[in-house]
Amino acid sequence: QVQLVESGGGLVQAGGSLRLSCAASGRTFISYTMAWFRQAQGKEREFVAHISWFGSVIMYTDSVRGRFTISRDNAKNMVYLQMNSLKPEDTALYSCAASTARSSAPDEYGYWGQGTQVTVSS
Repeated sequence: QVQLVESGGGLVQAGGSLRLSCAASGRTFISYTMAWFRQAQGKEREFVAHISWFGSVIMYTDSVRGRFTISRDNAKNMVYLQMNSLKPEDTALYSCAASTARSSAPDEYGYWGQGTQVTVSS
């Protein structure tokens, strides 16, 4: 019922920045919590950040706190992840997801985008 499409990934040097976007369509009238997850090659999917409907509840994983910023524009059905001071260990496939709950657990997210690749060179 909700479709999510990510964009904005690419290849950047360490210390650089990228802004990921997630466009939502379908049942966008529902007040979903939106999140970003990432999965590096050979590793499990990792929570990155989530944001509540009004943006009042925001959570980041420790490794990105202070470098990444999640935001949303409900009128445009968009969610963003601004990534600064990128490190090689940030290299992963980044996916956005929607949940009817506030959670950092991927199992609680029912809708997922296809992902956008972020590669950070040293």
